[in-house]
Amino acid sequence: MDKKERRMVFAAAIVAACLCTGATAGAMHIMEGYLPAGYCIAWGVVSIPFLVAGFLKIKRILEKSRRNITLLAMSGAFIFVISSLKIPSVTGSCSHMTGTGLGAILFGPASVSVLGIIVLIFQAVLLAHGGLTTLGANTFSMAIAGPFVSFGIYKLCGKLKVSKHVGVFLAAAVGDLFTYCVTSIQLALAHNADGNVGAAIVKFLGVFAPTQLPLAVLEGILTVLVVMALETYGTTELRLVGFGSELTKKGEF
Repeated sequence: MDKKERRMVFAAAIVAACLCTGATAGAMHIMEGYLPAGYCIAWGVVSIPFLVAGFLKIKRILEKSRRNITLLAMSGAFIFVISSLKIPSVTGSCSHMTGTGLGAILFGPASVSVLGIIVLIFQAVLLAHGGLTTLGANTFSMAIAGPFVSFGIYKLCGKLKVSKHVGVFLAAAVGDLFTYCVTSIQLALAHNADGNVGAAIVKFLGVFAPTQLPLAVLEGILTVLVVMALETYGTTELRLVGFGSELTKKGEF
């Protein structure tokens, strides 16, 4: 690891330490015990194929170049820091940024599923942020659904010749919002009055929206700033992961 890489890792560690110190223990993704056991198992099972694909993708990324571990670790740290800053939104959950758009843009969405579940486990155990029984549901919404949408938005912007930084902003912001759309669906399926799932989804989305919309815009801006910093100090690392060109081969995520 050269001097520039050490500076990047050290800076990420300092930011993580400063921002995470004040995290409160009362805030959650979807909290422990808030979903029935059947839903917890179902969301966990649905997430398994994506996690396997993510593990294989990360293995290929590191086989291509061990230097990719620097950006990979930074992407995981970014997810941990940014998703630990929480604003109470509704009983059983909260609003917060996700940070997964950056990893999806740099490495593709599959690898983010692994980074995301690692972050969620640490947050559940160390910060009481989320739960272990609801790990599958939280993984699917934050580390699978959101990153895939972010990746799709970024690729679409590239095909439409949209400015790279605008594409990064839209990918991060829309991916964040989609995560909460999925979370609302998950909560509505488990908690709805008289079986009216549609009305429950609208209700949960309505409660999340006032805090999540500005947070999504903020996440888009922060992600653009991180990318601009990487373009200044980590050009070699960005070239290794193919940023600015095709991120993956055809059919590969």
